[in-house]
Amino acid sequence: MTWKAYHSRGETLRAVIAASAVRRDGLLPMDVDGVTETFADELDLLGALTLKWHTRLAGQIEAMLAHQPMNLDEAVAIAWSNTAHLLPGVRLILDHYRDEPTSDAMARAMRAATAKERHLLAVNAGRASISGEGARRVGAVLEERARELHRELPPIAPDVAFADPADAVEPQPRGSLLERLRAFVAA
Repeated sequence: MTWKAYHSRGETLRAVIAASAVRRDGLLPMDVDGVTETFADELDLLGALTLKWHTRLAGQIEAMLAHQPMNLDEAVAIAWSNTAHLLPGVRLILDHYRDEPTSDAMARAMRAATAKERHLLAVNAGRASISGEGARRVGAVLEERARELHRELPPIAPDVAFADPADAVEPQPRGSLLERLRAFVAA
């Protein structure tokens, strides 16, 4: 893939993500400019969207775990929910084609992607090992918890999600502009 083709693919993918966020119908927006020239077929586009989802999910998980390394299940669930808020159209597309694939190849690809996603959730929540067989089952439970959070809550920033109420600082009343200028000059 040439440099120009790589950037063209990225621009087209961003347009697809934007269109899917507006439409929110769960269908691949094959009518977006550049899709038919850039992607071989629906499976190719679905694969690119899956990769975008997994990359964003992994980043969200890392951000949450950096702020809360003790409550892993909740951190992973919040990360999934936040990713679904960031890429709402993509999540709907992935869910739609997981439930209603248009070909056997797509069904296999979506089964593999779902298994990998659930494995990622379970491993990062500390509930399964890298080679653990139970990771898919545990990941499915974590995914369901994340879906509940997604339905109930807006995106949650890591520092807000796991803020310690004891660390909260009472807001100090601000003085008038003149008082603040005097304090600044005195300092």
